[in-house]
Amino acid sequence: MYILGISCYYHDSSAALLKDGKLIAAAQEERFTRKKHDIDFPINAIKYCLKHAGIKIKDIDYIGFYEKPLLKFERVISQHIEMFPRSLYTFYKALPSWINEKLRVPKTIKKKLKYKGDIFFVEHHMAHAASCYLLSPFKQAAIYTVDGVGEWTTTAYGIAKDNDINLHKQLEFPHSIGLLYSTVTAYLGFTVNNSEYKVMGLSPYGDPNKYYDKFKKIIDIKDDGSFKLDMSYFVFHYKMRMPSKKFIRLFGPERDKEGPLEQRHKDISAALQKIAEEVIIKSLNHIYKETKIGNLCIAGGCGLNSVANGKVLSQTPFKKIFMQPDPGDGGTSVGAAFYVYNTILKKKRDYVLKDAYLGPGYTTKKVKIFLDKNKIKYKKFKDDKELVKTAANLIHNDNVIGWFQGRMEWGPRALGSRSILSNATNPKMQDILNLKVKHREKFRPFAPVVCEDDALRYFECDKPVPTPTDFMLMVYPIKKQWHKKIPSVTHVDGSGRLQTIRKTQNKLYYQVLKEFGKFSKIPILINTSFNIRGEPIVCSPYHAYKCMMGTGIDYLIMDKFLIKRSDNPKHMWDSEVSAND
Repeated sequence: MYILGISCYYHDSSAALLKDGKLIAAAQEERFTRKKHDIDFPINAIKYCLKHAGIKIKDIDYIGFYEKPLLKFERVISQHIEMFPRSLYTFYKALPSWINEKLRVPKTIKKKLKYKGDIFFVEHHMAHAASCYLLSPFKQAAIYTVDGVGEWTTTAYGIAKDNDINLHKQLEFPHSIGLLYSTVTAYLGFTVNNSEYKVMGLSPYGDPNKYYDKFKKIIDIKDDGSFKLDMSYFVFHYKMRMPSKKFIRLFGPERDKEGPLEQRHKDISAALQKIAEEVIIKSLNHIYKETKIGNLCIAGGCGLNSVANGKVLSQTPFKKIFMQPDPGDGGTSVGAAFYVYNTILKKKRDYVLKDAYLGPGYTTKKVKIFLDKNKIKYKKFKDDKELVKTAANLIHNDNVIGWFQGRMEWGPRALGSRSILSNATNPKMQDILNLKVKHREKFRPFAPVVCEDDALRYFECDKPVPTPTDFMLMVYPIKKQWHKKIPSVTHVDGSGRLQTIRKTQNKLYYQVLKEFGKFSKIPILINTSFNIRGEPIVCSPYHAYKCMMGTGIDYLIMDKFLIKRSDNPKHMWDSEVSAND
């Protein structure tokens, strides 16, 4: 049985494919179109899923869609009527997309895919819940979903047991910790639904207490973690912007997106992060009190707040936590598909997500064809041992390496398949990476990657090291004695958003870390996404080579091949090896 999951039209469109209840392929549309956070119907991601399985659309038994468009439209109509006439222009601008796309999902699916089967529409937060619980090893768990907004729901919690998920408490729009975080993101001159993580990364530079009392004027947080926003400080419910004039009077002038980052901006970020963590931790303590279940699953866009995630097990009674690699809207295509299979069709749960390598991969033959066709100079490794030793040695000598191996990762993080790797022990490496490749804000930290069996030596992790660290979803303190020894991955507050890797997940990646440790005595690397600022992570050999040649990446290790940038002066190549070939 094949079930296809689809998410689209808001941000991070994606598709996922199940075969007999097992997730065999998943990808975001942006990786194919090269349009970051692409919202369009994920036709390329769907084609990839079908091609990977070797099937046609006629072989799909069911399709699951990640929300109920009519219910969401009801909320949109309701909020605009309530705020009329102030909402008239915003409604006028939004209406065409509803008429042309969002209310025509069944027709679009049938027309674009020539699909004739059944389509199930899964409520947005249920798709989030299913995306974490039904992929987890738990037979029962407490579930917490939190994001900007689904149809009406912004936050929900409940209990899952066996195949059934019951979200029995929820908060509704406009009261949303996700939308509060996005409002401050916009106020600070960053892009909404794209740069919230920048605000999180900026927060350790500030004093959370300076603006905490001001935030308490706009959000009323109860002991159980529920809350209400004072909507006089916001206009997102009727305008195409987020903070109101009253918000700006409270916090001061908005930052221009090209303007300097002042200390007050850092203090505001710190206070916001403190408020978000207060809501999350109070909510989770209440959820445990209500459920008395030690297993926890978290999903929703706020699940990408890795700083808060890293405090969950130490500040709540929960014993185990599971999150899948894409807690945000991109991950809901997976949730919709599993909800159809396990909950609607009541098929047995016999799948646990162990790694994130669900995207397109390229054979050695295809990579070689690409290199030869475009007259790219390269060296082929004689075996994996030579590859591993060469990679570790190059990194130890402070080269920046584009690392392109196996199938692309699922989710927003590079996890050792489409990564840029470099030397975490070099105090200048953060500046080198920003100068050569990333061209991003200096305050943003780079992430460390460490083998799971080495993590507790360097990081103050929960024990045992929880699965979400495999997907770079947890921030932990780095032990003080290592701060000066791995300076390029130690954030200003002494923390690191680590990725752990297990040998069973990615053998080559694991071996490179161990080999680097033989050279440096510290088996930790910088792992950052294989892209430049403003672009999605690379997908195909073409994207990887183009990224290297357009930046200062020194070497590209792609499958069994070593490509040196300086050996290949910029040139036009004949054609792209398509992600769907």
